[in-house]
Amino acid sequence: MTTFDDRERGEEAKFKHELELGFKIRNRRNKMFGLWIAQTHLGLSEEAAAQYAKDVVMADFAEPGDGDMLSKVKTDLAKAGKEVSDHSLEKHLHEFEALARKQVMAE
Repeated sequence: MTTFDDRERGEEAKFKHELELGFKIRNRRNKMFGLWIAQTHLGLSEEAAAQYAKDVVMADFAEPGDGDMLSKVKTDLAKAGKEVSDHSLEKHLHEFEALARKQVMAE
């Protein structure tokens, strides 16, 4: 093995690790966001809130970015007759991302 091959393998491992961390952070953020929506705005029970949070996580796999997940949440809020501003949703999403990052990095 050459130094170049070793360096290439190291970079590939680093890239894979960063992708895995990003995936964990994003899913944890979405779960916390879903729980917040379920408990704060939809008034769901603990069990129903946990299921709703899973649904929010799964909604994020439909398309790249946050649009699919946010669309689901906005639709659910509208069906429940609740109004939450886009600014508030984005603000909380960013707060949960910072918290999720801190938690995942501490593991």
